[in-house]
Amino acid sequence: MFKKLFGKKEEAPKTVIASAPLTGTVKSLDEVPDPVFSQKMMGDGIAIEPTDGKVVSPVDGEIMQLFPTKHAVGIKAKNGAEILIHIGLETVSMNGEGFEAHVAEGAKVSKGDALITFDLELVKEKAKSTITPIILTNGDNMADLVKKEAVSVSAGQEEVLEISAK
Repeated sequence: MFKKLFGKKEEAPKTVIASAPLTGTVKSLDEVPDPVFSQKMMGDGIAIEPTDGKVVSPVDGEIMQLFPTKHAVGIKAKNGAEILIHIGLETVSMNGEGFEAHVAEGAKVSKGDALITFDLELVKEKAKSTITPIILTNGDNMADLVKKEAVSVSAGQEEVLEISAK
C-alpha cells in the first residue's frame, strides 16, 4: 500500500509457483519420445499426458510467443522465468488444425486463464504423441527449478514447478 501511494514500482517476486497447465498425468522429460525434450536441449521441466484439450496459464505473466500454428505458447512469469508449453509432438505439421488460441502475443495473463484449446482426438490421430512438455527455456538465467511431486493433475490446480530467480 505504501509503495502504491508513492508511485514506486512493486518488485518482481523472486520465486513463482507454476500450476499444471493441463489436466492429465505428469511424466518426467526423459519419458518424452523426442530427444529435443528428453535430453533437455531446450531446458528442464516436466511433461503432461493430457486427458482433455484445454491449456491454461500456469503463472501470472505475459504471452511472449504464440506460434502461428497454435501448437505452442511461451509465457514470461513475473520473476523472469520463461515457460514453453508445447502441445504434443510433431504437432507443428498440423498447421493449426484443431487448435484455437484464446490469447495473443503481449497479452497479460493470470494463473488459470485459458490459453489454447485443442482437439485431443485429432492430435492423437495426426501427431506423433499427445504428451505435452512444459519447459523452463531460460533456466541458465534462473537460480532454481524444483519439480513438485504430482501424478494426476487438473489444469490450474496442482502446483507442478517452483522457479526461483537469481
